Amino acid sequence: MAKFTREDALEYHRLKGKPGKVAIVPTKPMDTQRDLSLAYSPGVAEPVLEIEKNPEDAYEYTS
Repeated sequence: MAKFTREDALEYHRLKGKPGKVAIVPTKPMDTQRDLSLAYSPGVAEPVLEIEKNPEDAYEYTS
């Protein structure tokens, strides 16, 4: 097992001004009211309705 100090571990987690290890980032634009409406209500209903008709479409519309 690799050896490291407490300070090494703390520095790793705060590395480059971004604390933590994982980030969630949008894959589509989220800059305008239109973008948000397409991503959420009411826009989210359209892909959901397509997935309801054809469950295989889940792989096309979701991650």
